[in-house]
Amino acid sequence: MNSKRYNAPALDKGLDILEFLSTHTTPCSQAEIAAGLDRGVNEIYRMLMALEHRGYVLRDEDSGKYQLSLKLYYLSHANSPLDQLTQASRGPMQDLANELKQSCHISIVYDRRLMVVSETRSPGPVSLSVAEGTLFPLVGTVSGRVLIAFSAPEQQQDLLDHDEQFTHMKPRERKQFLDRLEKTQSDRYELAVNGFTEGVTECAAVIGGHESGLVAALCVAAMSTGLRKRIDKQELVDALTKTARRIERQLGI
Repeated sequence: MNSKRYNAPALDKGLDILEFLSTHTTPCSQAEIAAGLDRGVNEIYRMLMALEHRGYVLRDEDSGKYQLSLKLYYLSHANSPLDQLTQASRGPMQDLANELKQSCHISIVYDRRLMVVSETRSPGPVSLSVAEGTLFPLVGTVSGRVLIAFSAPEQQQDLLDHDEQFTHMKPRERKQFLDRLEKTQSDRYELAVNGFTEGVTECAAVIGGHESGLVAALCVAAMSTGLRKRIDKQELVDALTKTARRIERQLGI
């Protein structure tokens, strides 16, 4: 097998610009982009013109600053497994939110992190919400642990090897964590306190599994006090796992 790395400087330059703009919520000038990428202003000028011509970036006529268009978003959702997941889960998630009066969201693994790809908000006046596209570490989140538990063995090891929280665990803590993953695999869900936000309890159930080619986590996050007062924990688990199975049937997996 030829392991030679083929260089494509122009492509790399264009991708660098897109990745840079994706990390900025406000438009950036040509000079700001060049400085951020440690390149010359003239070096990126032609590439910015090409990206603008193809519709990947937008240039403000008044300020001359650039920002990403929605073209990458549309391309990523065109006839993709993620689009199929979103379509299949829309109705079941709305029914779940109506039943529990809580928001719910679906996450997948992206770049060794958890990424929220779909959210349905609660019909109630007060609920927790997680914006689509938000990224979280895997090990410290309930949904993240569900995703790790149902990943293929080689991917699971890779995710753990690159997770800062896991790599800093002592041997005994690692064993406890791996035992926890085994229980999650057996139950097909996990219910626990959120590791990042105080007073929040999460319940996440798996959708699919690595054998099916799709691993996603359906999650409900609720204030712990409200969970005790309004929702029985077993009721939450039953509703969540039932909805996850319904989504699987919609997907044919």
